[in-house]
Amino acid sequence: MQQRTLGPSGLSVSAIGLGCMGMSVCYGPRDEAAAVETIRRALDTGVTFLDTADAYGNGHNEELVGRAVKGRRHEAVIATKFGIRSLTGGPEGGPVIDSTPEYAREACDASLRRLGTDHIDLYYLHRRNPGTPVEETMGALAELVRAGKVRHVGLSEVSPDTLRRAHAVHPVTALQSEYSLWERGLEDELLPTARELGIGIVPYAPVGRGFLTGALTSLDQLADDDYRRNDPRFQGEHLVRNLALVERVRAMAARIGCTPVQLALAWLLSRGEDIVPIPGTKRISYLTENTRAAEVSLSGPECRELEEAISRHAVSGARYAEPAMRLLNT
Repeated sequence: MQQRTLGPSGLSVSAIGLGCMGMSVCYGPRDEAAAVETIRRALDTGVTFLDTADAYGNGHNEELVGRAVKGRRHEAVIATKFGIRSLTGGPEGGPVIDSTPEYAREACDASLRRLGTDHIDLYYLHRRNPGTPVEETMGALAELVRAGKVRHVGLSEVSPDTLRRAHAVHPVTALQSEYSLWERGLEDELLPTARELGIGIVPYAPVGRGFLTGALTSLDQLADDDYRRNDPRFQGEHLVRNLALVERVRAMAARIGCTPVQLALAWLLSRGEDIVPIPGTKRISYLTENTRAAEVSLSGPECRELEEAISRHAVSGARYAEPAMRLLNT
């Protein structure tokens, strides 16, 4: 697997990472044995960049990652996050966000215990509470770096202004945000700001929460507790319109000789050497498909054709339901 460098401090990671969230929550039933096997296979194939968070299954996902890398910790670059105390305990059933310095320190120690490690390679603020100045949060994260508990600091779904203010306190290595053919909003201001500051980009949901696979055509295919049953883009007329877009991706992938997933990931990789997508999966077969996207090389005309097939404003529906939307760009 090729390596890419994130941020001014030079964090080296595999060009494609592994998002581990779905192994614990949001995408159907758990299969812990298969999940551990998938993480270990990822390490075997050079996918070293593992992404988790304390909010994924109330710590379950961090514990799972910790078990999977036991004895192989030196092979992995582990990214985890803090800031979401609860996914459902806030107003309108939304998340409870805490980005205070006190909670940063508390959450870090808890994550270290669950992961079974003495340091976190990349520690993100998952979501920001605007009631806490980001300078205070970054001050606490800088303390954790000096203490050796954290190697690099990242932010997720913040505004360009917040990114600048945070970076002025302590170098930000990576910005994690939703980014794909399916969602390109960060290209307006956030991506240019990150690049001006030398901050790497880690796109989550890089294949549109599975939509760009082309395999999902009906909500009936999903488990009862699958997050996507409540995702606006998977509902009613939004679903109908979006399925038509995916057919264009399927047709182009067939012509090029790759899968729709590989085409979507190859497009992201072509956007710049500072971009490292983290497609999520809990199965080895999909892991293999994802990693082979690094072997797909798209020409300039092919990229433009793909961007015209799914234009920036063609996707129908909001990214999240309203309570979660209010937590973005803070």
